[in-house]
Amino acid sequence: MRTSRLLAAGGILTMAVGLASAPSAVAGDGLSFSNPRVSPAPVLAPGGTPTEDCAPDGTPGWVGRSVTPPTLSADVQVPAGVTTLPDIAVRDTTTEPSTQVFRATGLAVQNGTVSAQVPGLQDGHSYVWHAYSVTDEVHTSTPECHFQVDLTPPTVSVNSTDFPAQGSGRTATKYAGQAGTFTLTGTDPAPAGGAASGVACFQYAITPAQLGIFTGCGGANTVVPDATGTASVQLTPKDWGTNTLTVQAIDNAGNVSQPFSYNFYAPSNPNPPTALGDVDNDGVPDIVLPDSAGNLQVISGNGGSTTPRETFPAADAPGGSGSWAGLQVAHRGWMPNGAPADTVFVHSKGNLYRYTNQGSLQLGSQYATLVPRPTTCQDVTGATVSCPAGYASDWSAADQVVALGSTDPGSPDDPSLLTVEGGNLWLFDHVNFRGFTVARQLTTAGNWGGYDLVAPGADAQGNLALWARDRATGELHAFPLPKKADGSFDFSALADPTAHVVATGFTTAAYPTLGSSGDVDGDGVPDLWAVTADRHLDVFSGWTAPYDFGALK
Repeated sequence: MRTSRLLAAGGILTMAVGLASAPSAVAGDGLSFSNPRVSPAPVLAPGGTPTEDCAPDGTPGWVGRSVTPPTLSADVQVPAGVTTLPDIAVRDTTTEPSTQVFRATGLAVQNGTVSAQVPGLQDGHSYVWHAYSVTDEVHTSTPECHFQVDLTPPTVSVNSTDFPAQGSGRTATKYAGQAGTFTLTGTDPAPAGGAASGVACFQYAITPAQLGIFTGCGGANTVVPDATGTASVQLTPKDWGTNTLTVQAIDNAGNVSQPFSYNFYAPSNPNPPTALGDVDNDGVPDIVLPDSAGNLQVISGNGGSTTPRETFPAADAPGGSGSWAGLQVAHRGWMPNGAPADTVFVHSKGNLYRYTNQGSLQLGSQYATLVPRPTTCQDVTGATVSCPAGYASDWSAADQVVALGSTDPGSPDDPSLLTVEGGNLWLFDHVNFRGFTVARQLTTAGNWGGYDLVAPGADAQGNLALWARDRATGELHAFPLPKKADGSFDFSALADPTAHVVATGFTTAAYPTLGSSGDVDGDGVPDLWAVTADRHLDVFSGWTAPYDFGALK
């Protein structure tokens, strides 16, 4: 049990912690204290909940570096006629016996608060403080409150055998576009005779991304080390040549290290893998969806976990939305001027944006290209017709946008988009360097408005399909779009959205979000993925046997 040593005007008053830990009662007509606090607030982790540690056997929080010395404050009630002014005292408890290091007497009460700034606190030391008032008749005080001080930023180093540091004389064992393991090691040095708060986490960014403002451990592009201060992250250099991994270490007091730049060379892959549905150039279809903070995550479809391979900041979302949440992201196939990895389309506020993959996916605003709306219309048979009345000149009429897969017999890697507009299905295909040249109306009955579309891509035989979830019933429909002898596709199954039920139980309550990245398990059959109500990612074999990848950020 801690021993409380309350400093009185005429000496030292000692009392049990149990008496000091509760808000003091007024004895007679003395001052009454409450809400003791330190600014900046002591914390147990960077960005964590403040802990003033005014209870017995508590855990003191850490105060880190700041522009000004910490300020100690307490609320004070001054009864009428009382002229006594409060005091504040601080003791250094790093070693026994403790030592008084600060005492301010006769402090003014302003707006019901007494405050004192405490200069000269030492790195690595522990302190106890209280505000109090002592007269001949009345002794009142806040509880004793504890905090620790860490004024030294941590340090960080990086190592990788997959992508050794430039100048090390070692050769990379991975290529650009392949994931490599990087080991981050942090040290939080403690001063002689003192303590350090310890490394809480690392924040990192690999070119061309830059370190953003640190918002707390657990945020985008942060990782928590083990007990030895070490953490490993898997990162994919997008471009061949010299790359830079920038890392900062953050300790539990909130001190941030100087950025550490790890420069390494990523050689070009002479035989780059390709796969429809792949956006990060590793030859594996990816699941692309926002996290809870609005950042956009790229999760490997066969990775077995929700650890993102890449994360794009919410601020990079197009249209000034400031978040990827609520935007429709579609990808399957690549533009003629792109690398053999998916071009990504994003539908936002009536606009359709294109991000062409050039061997790496860049989703910053400077890489977004507006996709024009085609002016040539066709019917379901492919015959050119006049565009119907009300056909929009932009993409504002599209309620949903999914990437169906190539419908061009001569270009099996070209993208195409399927939209729901006014309850009807429209197909946009036949790409050029700007976008799509043809809009084909596949249905005219206007009865597709109550369905969530999922485009699974082609099966091993090249046949396409469209899956749809009935929002009212939770039924899953699978509409076959077989490839015909001439290489075109038969869309007749789309005439009746109530047909081709293959499963039930996919309610919006159980699975708010459905999608497909194609064949992620390699059995030749496209696979469904779904986000559960508690934000777990389930990946199915086809549409059965879900496997829980884990909780999403």
